[in-house]
Amino acid sequence: MKQHYDIVIVGGGMVGASLACALLQVAEQLDLKIAIVEAFPVAESALEYQPSYDARATALAYGSRTIYETMGLWETLREHLEPIQQIHVSDKGHFGATRLNAEDESVPALGYVVENHWLGRVLWDRLQQSDAAHVEFIAPAEVTDMSTGADSMEVTLSTEGQEHTLSCELVVMADGGRSELREKLGIGYTQTTYAQHAVVANVSPDRQHNNVAYERFTDTGPMALLPLETQKGRYRCGLVWTVPDEQIDEVMALSDHAFLEKLQERFGYRAGNFIAVGERASYPLKLVLADEQVRKGIVVLGNAAHALHPIAGQGYNLALRGVVALADKLIQARKEQVNLGDLGLLQSFYEQQRADQQKTIGFSDQTMKLFSNSSPLLALGRNIGLQVMDVCPPARTLFARAAMGLDAPAPKLK
Repeated sequence: MKQHYDIVIVGGGMVGASLACALLQVAEQLDLKIAIVEAFPVAESALEYQPSYDARATALAYGSRTIYETMGLWETLREHLEPIQQIHVSDKGHFGATRLNAEDESVPALGYVVENHWLGRVLWDRLQQSDAAHVEFIAPAEVTDMSTGADSMEVTLSTEGQEHTLSCELVVMADGGRSELREKLGIGYTQTTYAQHAVVANVSPDRQHNNVAYERFTDTGPMALLPLETQKGRYRCGLVWTVPDEQIDEVMALSDHAFLEKLQERFGYRAGNFIAVGERASYPLKLVLADEQVRKGIVVLGNAAHALHPIAGQGYNLALRGVVALADKLIQARKEQVNLGDLGLLQSFYEQQRADQQKTIGFSDQTMKLFSNSSPLLALGRNIGLQVMDVCPPARTLFARAAMGLDAPAPKLK
């Protein structure tokens, strides 16, 4: 452990590791020293895919593919992911429906579904293969305190029962939606509860998914079904089912057979008959936004900065766009010999990202509220909108480009 780093990243999950990988390509050229503080021990590098029927997955927008290509990771990632060729959007009990098609938008896929453990393994493998002079893991460890100096941050770590103090120009907090450090620093947040839980599980239909993703709106909340890799001859789809708070205990207590019957009744037969379900998990749905995302010497990223409703699967893609925008700012600052914790620099980054955050958060929040409203007039209006989009290619393309993240600037990372 060094006494001083340029950047300390708190949290080695997908967001924190992606930031380190984004900076890795210029770390030697710019003599960057990066520390990743992770609460769990770091396993030895072994890029192995360990298949699991119940593996949780993330939807990557097509724009996120471009980001990982720029990092030089895409060719490895693509070994175990499933492309989304079509997206089918429908409103249960109503006539509205629209379909997005990759071929119509002249892209190889609208997005991709990757299992979280594979994405994490690819990121960590790249970092562990890097020069330890530029990227170092400090794990298992926890940041217990931070203070701001004139030109640097002082960071106190607890590791294996001992305390250590180090300094850095910038601390990046990427320690998730339950960030204790965020609360310890007095960074407040606004929170809107949706009175809903998300039920997450992998399910098997009796037929191939043909790389179709479904977004199904119902009177009790949206449902998403994402294509996953087939395993051991079993077709798999990732399910995210929004359930009202008052029904969550009942749904989670159902037997597998009863769960599949209720799912079939809610979702319909577009994807076939559901014949198997794996382990189920649930979590409450909230819109959370940190009151401060930058301070002198501090940036808050990922779920520690913003947590969205899972509708449209935009949460991680928004975080990843923030990651590369910050990396580009830091690279430019280093070239110009500007302190990486400079408040003006970090505020410039936040102002640049705020519009993207407002647009993405607003879209997911308003869409959820619109399709959860039982008003007949609103139902008519939203279904007319879906039908118009289905028959109007320009409108469909505008929607598709936004969903694919193609309206954001491409990263430079050099």
